[in-house]
Amino acid sequence: MVTTTRRAAEITLVADETQKLLDWVQGVQASDETIFHKSQQIARRLGAYYRPDGLTEIGFWVPELSPGEIQPKNIYLEIFTPLGDIHPSQDLQTVTFRREYVNLQRDGEYMWGVLSGMKAGDANQFGSFYWLRYLDYDNDVSTIGDFLADSLPYGVYAPAELYDRDKLQRDRRDKAYFQQFRTDDGSPVKVKPPTNILQLHVNTASPNGYLSGLTQLFQKISDKLANGEPLTPAEENYVGYEAVQLLPIEPTVEYLGHREHGHGFFLCSDEDRLQMDPESESIEHESDEIKVQLKKPDTENWGYDIVIFGMAATNPSVLETQRPDEVVEFIETLHNFSTGPIQVVYDIVYGHADNQALNLLNGRFLKGPNMYGQDVNHQNPGVRAILLEMQRRKSDTGVDGIRVDGAQDFKYFNPMSGRVEYDDVYLQEMAQVPQEIAGSCRYPYTIFEDGRPWPAEGWEEISTYRDIIEFLPESFQWGPLVFAHNTPSLQKFWSRKWKRVCEVMQVGANWITGCGNHDTLRRGTQVDPEMPINWNLGKTLPEVLNNAYDNPAITMLVYGFSPGLPMDFINCTMRAPWGFLRNTDDRYGVKVVAEEAGFLDWQVEPEVYDLSGIFPRLKRMGFRKIGELRQFMRGLQHAIEETDYDLDEVAHICQRHLGHQSDSTEMKEEAKSLTSAAELQKLNVSEKSPILQELDVGKLKEFATAFMEDAHEICNVWNHEQFLDAQQTAYNRQLRQFRLARPWLRENFGARDRFNHIDEETATLYYGLRTSPDETEQVAIATHMGGDPLTVTLGDWLQLDLEEWEIALTSPGLDISDLRTLTLSDSQGVLLTRVNR
Repeated sequence: MVTTTRRAAEITLVADETQKLLDWVQGVQASDETIFHKSQQIARRLGAYYRPDGLTEIGFWVPELSPGEIQPKNIYLEIFTPLGDIHPSQDLQTVTFRREYVNLQRDGEYMWGVLSGMKAGDANQFGSFYWLRYLDYDNDVSTIGDFLADSLPYGVYAPAELYDRDKLQRDRRDKAYFQQFRTDDGSPVKVKPPTNILQLHVNTASPNGYLSGLTQLFQKISDKLANGEPLTPAEENYVGYEAVQLLPIEPTVEYLGHREHGHGFFLCSDEDRLQMDPESESIEHESDEIKVQLKKPDTENWGYDIVIFGMAATNPSVLETQRPDEVVEFIETLHNFSTGPIQVVYDIVYGHADNQALNLLNGRFLKGPNMYGQDVNHQNPGVRAILLEMQRRKSDTGVDGIRVDGAQDFKYFNPMSGRVEYDDVYLQEMAQVPQEIAGSCRYPYTIFEDGRPWPAEGWEEISTYRDIIEFLPESFQWGPLVFAHNTPSLQKFWSRKWKRVCEVMQVGANWITGCGNHDTLRRGTQVDPEMPINWNLGKTLPEVLNNAYDNPAITMLVYGFSPGLPMDFINCTMRAPWGFLRNTDDRYGVKVVAEEAGFLDWQVEPEVYDLSGIFPRLKRMGFRKIGELRQFMRGLQHAIEETDYDLDEVAHICQRHLGHQSDSTEMKEEAKSLTSAAELQKLNVSEKSPILQELDVGKLKEFATAFMEDAHEICNVWNHEQFLDAQQTAYNRQLRQFRLARPWLRENFGARDRFNHIDEETATLYYGLRTSPDETEQVAIATHMGGDPLTVTLGDWLQLDLEEWEIALTSPGLDISDLRTLTLSDSQGVLLTRVNR
């Protein structure tokens, strides 16, 4: 429970302190700096800051409130201070708030104020909530939220919470970690990159679904290692990494359709909503006590559907306590890990926004639609400054590195050249955002996902994946093997990828390498099962998928031999399902779910679907048979394509071909020319489930939400702990330790290094030799990358005296009696070492 005490102090504007703030702003505006640099200075003062003297500074950028059109008397800061306890763990609660109003001072496109009486939140209490309200052109009361808020415990459509960020920094337990980065002259230090990375989606990687659960897990593992206690196979999958990268934890889109508790997570009754007073033509308001229904945020999203709004804060759905301290506690735990600090990497998305951003941001932020929703207007100096300030505040939670999603999205039309160009200057600025904690100043290292010229046709083969590395040589990019569209479950995949694998060996030192991540595993579920599957990997599609993305040969190649910075995705190593997860979409939810139809083929065995507690929402709707569900989703997918996602027409197709008249001559004739109809007609059997005859638009939306929420539950990796192979998890951990002991492997091939392959019609095998720069150690490898067994004579191929070599590691189950001649089957490998004395 987070406690709150009653307070009687009135919240008021402090005139002299507000004037000092206005004088400072006007001084900045009058300076000779560029518009961008002025905007950067002002952005540092935007949002709400609880000062050491107990006063609160607040600043809003409000270009939409045109002076002379929106009257200052109709612009108010509305403040809600809780008068009772708020229980973060409760799904639904009603809390009494003291509601007050303050007029801020306008200065051009900004509103400013210094206030007394506002309550700051911390780890143990909720603070005052606030947003700006005004009477718009239609005489409706509209809202402007704080897009630079520190805390949004009830989501992006609720008021922000005033938070004591200074106290948060003072109380952190990893200050000694940061103090080691201090320099005598205070100059910034560039954080050194790790040797490898573990990628996690918080809600599905955590035992309890929150960051707090990950904190407890890593603390437990840290204690076990300190005490010399053995780890479970699942715990082994979380260690041996020098960094952990979280999928985006910024606030995401929210479900805007009707739910049982209404819209949003912070709900006032209708009679408590602000309205215009027709007599005074102003907002009718008075300070009072109101009751607010608080719903614990339950958005489920893979993190990439962001709205830009609130990027400095954390998605409340990953916080058990709804306190920003929960993020810092996670970082502290990793920085204080018993075997040495583990770095934390944030995955940030600033290049595009979902269409919901139109509801939350002023028009300066966005410049028009794109394939995701909206392009972010990063060329506007005010927007650019605010984006960098959001990043700075997020970074100040203590992160060591950032991964920029979709760096190729930062484009703009250059009128000087007449071309659309990449905003590489902005990417450089992102790499130079300073972080100041405990007297240290650092630049976190940067990783960029950049597949330019994506999405142009043929981008996978055209892209060099090196455009940013060329002008930021200390940065990293996602390499061609970790990028989105890898499908190693198919026959001859590694034969086709040979050219790209060679590039990794030659120029991959600053590439993120590996095979499994949140994108590739999802793409794996979209492979048509009728394609040539590599059935050596398993007897069923889920077995094939698991063995394709947690593959002994690939892992050995990546960790034991290849240049670059390896990254693993926990859902791959835990052999847990994964997909495009979100219950936040009322408009496109049915379409997204239909596109995930392969999830049921590739990730869910029929006997698993039949288990009690698996996909409970779909079963309650009436989808009790997985075969029937798979067939329905195939028909649904075709219906969406045929109608260009006209949901009314999609529902009409379902009703015609699954309803009472589905066996009519007319419907059967239509099924001859309409693929969706033909697929849906296959469901018309005697034991057909009743739900199939009830599919209107509302039911289809309910189906989409149920599917996503059920899939989200099954994707939690801890539901699959009991199925792990201890030999496999130990092998993966040994490879990580092998890599950590040989950091020179990250570098590109030297003059003495060799790499080759055998590529036959029925099999592909890689082999090679590497020598450390000081020539004190050598590593040799042979990995079977798919197909029939092959005989390996590594000594002959690489001209090695095998008497001088020893086996460092073999894939699980491989027994080698004679190194001179051995047989490798699909996914097997051997790693040798030689120490020069």
